[in-house]
Amino acid sequence: MEIQEFINNFAAVFDDTDTDTLTSETKFRELDEWSSIAALGVIAMADEEYEVQLSGNELREAQTIKDLFDTISAKI
Repeated sequence: MEIQEFINNFAAVFDDTDTDTLTSETKFRELDEWSSIAALGVIAMADEEYEVQLSGNELREAQTIKDLFDTISAKI
């Protein structure tokens, strides 16, 4: 799994956030569109794209997109 592919999949969860504005160091909770619905979307994306179960606790512990990438990569 490549980080840019992951960022693109992450960005697909959002309607108005431009993929070009996201980097591995983006603090996703600071995004205007971040919400509990977006969190569920990220959990669903991890399951659908990577066949990984991402827990709510793991999502809460992550600060950046790279943190999520690392957590999911470790489970593949």
